[in-house]
Parts: sequence; C-alpha cells; structure tokens
Amino acid sequence: MASSKSTQDFVPIEEIRDGIVILKDGSLRSVIMASSVNFALKSNEERTSILYQFQNFLNSIDFSVQIFIQSRRLDIRPYIALLENKEKDQSNELLKIQTKEYIDFIKKFTDSTNIMTKNFFVVVPYSPSVLSKRKKRGLLKRKKAEGNSEESFEENRTQLEQRLSVVEGGLTSSGIRIARLGTEEVTELFYKLFNPGETEKPIKLQ
Repeated sequence: MASSKSTQDFVPIEEIRDGIVILKDGSLRSVIMASSVNFALKSNEERTSILYQFQNFLNSIDFSVQIFIQSRRLDIRPYIALLENKEKDQSNELLKIQTKEYIDFIKKFTDSTNIMTKNFFVVVPYSPSVLSKRKKRGLLKRKKAEGNSEESFEENRTQLEQRLSVVEGGLTSSGIRIARLGTEEVTELFYKLFNPGETEKPIKLQ
C-alpha cells in the first residue's frame, strides 16, 4: 500500500526566521524585491549608464543569484470596494449615479482585458560547505541538524548578509529601488506561489 504524503513533504522549506528562508538541506535564502526600470523613458546616455552599472554589478559577484519575475492578474476588488463605499456615502444624487457608472465601467473593462501586474525579486543563496556540515554533524549529534541550531544559523546568516550587501549595493548603483523582505512578506510570497488561486493584497515596495 502506497504511503500518503502531505503537501509539506514536497515543500523544501524547513522554516522562515528573521526574513531568511531555511531549507531542509540547511542552506539559506534571502529575498530582495526590486523595482523595474523603463528603458523607453530613458535617454541613450542613461541607458548606457544603467547597462554599465549593471554589468559591473554582475562582474562583482562570485556567487549565483536567482532573478524571479512574478506575474499575476490585477486584483481590483479592494478598489471596487472602496468605490462602493464612496457611492454609499455620496449625498449628491448625480455624483452617486456617476460613481455607480464608473464602477460598472471598471468591472466590465477588467473582465474583458487581462491586466497583469509584475513583481521582481532577487533571491540570494548561501549554502554551508559539505565539509563544514560533516564536521558539525559529528560534533553536534544530539543537537538539531546543521543549519537549524542557533550557532550554525548565526554563522551562516553572517555569510548571507555579506552577499546581500553586495547585491543590494549593485542594484542600487544601477538605479533600482530595493526592499529586503521580512518574515511576513516572505511567508506571503511563498503562500501565493503554492496557492496561485489566491489573490491577497500585493507586496509593496516602499
């Protein structure tokens, strides 16, 4: 008889602590949200400068990073709810009618047009060396697996922070606004990834 597995068995995440994703193999991941750059609105000089700065950034890192683009259909329900409340509170009958017509227009327009939103993320990894893992497993037999103990976490976190500083500095120099995701934002991001049908409020870049 085949053994049944829960959904959690297929998720490689052990826990999320202080905004850092700890995978089941002991490696760490941190997620940075990045703004987009509209080249169409830039002059040739500005485009050249951005490309040069981004090239310098790529040449400055000696570790891999993952650039992830999340595309989702725009959820207008909060906006519609706001307009409906405005309609109820409107004392002027003409403005009340106009607000209702505007709500109907927005609903029909979004139903017939697939409006997408895009969020850009940079995932920065850190994986402890295999030799380090073996040594610590031998010394910490009665403790949790390497990567979950507090001492190991802080040591690995320091290494990850150094990588994050390099990535954040490189992106900022390229004219890209960034925001490092905290525990709540990272949890929300992964929840949306594993539950694509859900349309909660989007993560916002400050």
